[in-house]
Amino acid sequence: MAMVCLSDFEAYARKYLPKAAWDYFAAGADDCTTRDENILAYKRIRFQPRMLRDVSVMDIRTKILGSEISFPVGIAPTGFHQLAWPDGEKSTARAARAMNTCYIASTYSTCTLEEICAAAPGGLRWFQLYIHRNRAASQQLVRRAEALGFQGLVLTADLPYTGKRRDDVRNGFRLPPHMKVKNLEGAFEVCKMSPLDPSVTWNDIHWLQSLTRLPIIIKGILTREDAELAVRHRVQGIIVSNHGGRQLDEGPATIDALVEVVEAVRGRVEVYVDGGIRKGSDVLKALALGAKCVFIGRPALWGLAYKGEEGLQDVLRILQDEFRLSMALAGCASVSEIGQHLVRFSKL
Repeated sequence: MAMVCLSDFEAYARKYLPKAAWDYFAAGADDCTTRDENILAYKRIRFQPRMLRDVSVMDIRTKILGSEISFPVGIAPTGFHQLAWPDGEKSTARAARAMNTCYIASTYSTCTLEEICAAAPGGLRWFQLYIHRNRAASQQLVRRAEALGFQGLVLTADLPYTGKRRDDVRNGFRLPPHMKVKNLEGAFEVCKMSPLDPSVTWNDIHWLQSLTRLPIIIKGILTREDAELAVRHRVQGIIVSNHGGRQLDEGPATIDALVEVVEAVRGRVEVYVDGGIRKGSDVLKALALGAKCVFIGRPALWGLAYKGEEGLQDVLRILQDEFRLSMALAGCASVSEIGQHLVRFSKL
């Protein structure tokens, strides 16, 4: 089967992954309204392409927090990559390095931070952090990531509690016995209480800043008010995200929230977006609305499920080629030429 677009990888993963693993990756909260709206919202945006512009030479590179990447698509933090491919996050790191883009490694990796770094030395990596009740464990993770050369710290802000994902409840989802959340082994006693700390507030940004010199990116912002608070607390970046629709159902699609957040920060911090990106033209729409870069979650897992590192490279290469083509057809020869003039919202 020729893998032509990202939905081909989705179909493969749905067919060949064990049901519990597929359901875990695919799950949204409650009715999955927000999960599905993340995709549908892109379809309501229309291009206003410009013609007769010289697009014979294309430059699709960009920079995030000063580091150049080959095109404005990175890999979002997702957990448990060994459910998709035996080498797990090691394969993810290799694919990201091969494609010269950013990989955000999750706290809930099935490989250690050390294994991820050793698999792809020199790659651009950020570390995604959940703050746990065991603050010492979170502190240790931050310091490990910095010592290993991770170049950014991504604080996920939208998970004081885990959203209700019905298929995971039905399946009684648990990691298989041979898989572990490697970065947290031994950090928590087995108990009925979630290890996540629901008391985290904006004041904890100052605590993180006292632990590390890494730039802090906050993930999970959806409103003007929280975007302004993020700027006030001197973070270096914002990822507009609703956790792939896995937390509060019936919140806004991320591409819709992006406009409000970009307007609020007024260029003071970099803004990125995840959720619902399935085509290179989606990447172009996000950049036109003010995102510096997008991050993909589920499509990266589908690529791993297909052929590990090679499959994920295929996913990224397809997005790269589609993005380049969409840019050219819209009349942009470089990322710097992309702007809001390229898009309008459909009245349908």
